Amino acid sequence: MRKREHHAKFGAIIATAAMFLTACGSSVSGNTYQDNGGVVQIEFRSGGKAYVSTGPVSQPCTYTQDGNKVSLICEHDKTVFTVDDDGALNGPPGGFLGRLNKKK
Repeated sequence: MRKREHHAKFGAIIATAAMFLTACGSSVSGNTYQDNGGVVQIEFRSGGKAYVSTGPVSQPCTYTQDGNKVSLICEHDKTVFTVDDDGALNGPPGGFLGRLNKKK
C-alpha cells in the first residue's frame, strides 16, 4: 500500500513539473523570431522590451504576454500574436506580420 502511495505522489510531482516546464517553454522573453526570408525579425528581451527589425531598420517596442497571447506595441500601434504549439508566432490574419519562427 505504501509503495502505491509513493508512486502516486511521484507521478503527481512529475506531472506538475511537466506542466511547469511546458508553460515556461512558451515564453517569448529571451527569444528572437523571424519570417522565412529573415527580413522581419522581433527580438523579445526581458522587462517587456522588444526590437522589431525590417531589413536594416530597427525599432524599439514593448510587449506583454498573457498565456499564448503576446501584445507588441510599437509607436502606439498594438499587434497581438498567438504562440502556436510549435513555438512559432502568428500575427493577426491579413496583417503585415504573419507567421514568425523562433530563430535558432
